[in-house]
Amino acid sequence: MQRPLFLESIDDRGVARITLTRAEVHNAFNDQLIAELTTALLGLESDPRVRIVVLAADGRSFSAGADLNWMKAMADFDEKENLRDARGLARLMRTLNELGKPTIALVQGAAFGGGVGLVACCDIAIASETANFALTEVKLGLIPAVISPYVVAAMGERAARRYFLTAERFTAQDAQRLGLIHEVASPHRLEDAAERFIASLLEAGPTALTEAKALVFAVAQRPLDDRVTEDTAKRIARLRCSPEGREGIAAFLEKRKPAWLPE
Repeated sequence: MQRPLFLESIDDRGVARITLTRAEVHNAFNDQLIAELTTALLGLESDPRVRIVVLAADGRSFSAGADLNWMKAMADFDEKENLRDARGLARLMRTLNELGKPTIALVQGAAFGGGVGLVACCDIAIASETANFALTEVKLGLIPAVISPYVVAAMGERAARRYFLTAERFTAQDAQRLGLIHEVASPHRLEDAAERFIASLLEAGPTALTEAKALVFAVAQRPLDDRVTEDTAKRIARLRCSPEGREGIAAFLEKRKPAWLPE
């Protein structure tokens, strides 16, 4: 029986966890992992039990990017076959980036190439202080193409121009300074840091979290014009009239917990 490429679980709070389990190859991608991980994320998206998704990994590395055997196979592909493979990875990144539930990357070790893309696609990223990062594609005569929209959004154009071109490694502290990582923790405190974020997210209305994430996408990089202001006004008006919005406001005024929190 084939060993699973990742493990998936959902706890009684609605926190889903996907843990990459290919530690022997530094949790590198191949076409099978890309396809199965995309399917798993879509399943969590549609699962009403799930409120938060945590992406983690076993072993010394979070993800080393492309698997060497997969890269060898791609070297013999023609452009049409390579395009099909690239579209698969692009779909994975977009699925993770646009997932309608909060996502947390728990980066315990090195993240290179596509691994950096996974981190950038998550809403919140926490890294061990011993983790390091690199966008090494140019050393192979390639470019970090399908991950680039998410990495540039996370770390900025100026930093991307440096690290895309030099392929140099940078530390977790550098990644935090650049905006790729939100918090750095000691290795034995990584899970504690994740739990603090999870606790905060679980206090929020589930629909509000989805709508808040959509709001960021709706206003980011757009000029402030009448369409944007009208769109934002309609969004808050709709939520104020929603069952969750009404319950949240009533709970606040009545000094009680909202219905989505356990008694």
